[in-house]
Amino acid sequence: QVQLVESGGGLVQPGGSLRLSCVASGNIFRFNAMGWFRQAPGRQRELVAGITRGGRVNYGDSVKGRFTISRDNAKNAVYLQMNGLKPEDTAVYYCNALEETSALHTFWGQGTQVTVSS
Repeated sequence: QVQLVESGGGLVQPGGSLRLSCVASGNIFRFNAMGWFRQAPGRQRELVAGITRGGRVNYGDSVKGRFTISRDNAKNAVYLQMNGLKPEDTAVYYCNALEETSALHTFWGQGTQVTVSS
């Protein structure tokens, strides 16, 4: 059973930075891709950033130029560096992993709260 454990959320002022971490229970190289999603109250879950096994990255339009996703295979971890945070970035952030074997499997972490407020 795959476990994804997020950490690093918290309260930060507008313009501040946070770094989220997601540590998997096994070797992350098994996953075709990993990423971060977020969900604000009353809104649908949306993609924030993704990174493939080969290191290709993509970002949601609202975070381009401010957020950076990275991975450390040796530590079985994926990170999200968030700079220039805005109140509209407030949400629960979820780590996600995709594994394709004979079928496509999706795994989620429990989420970590990010609140941007003065």
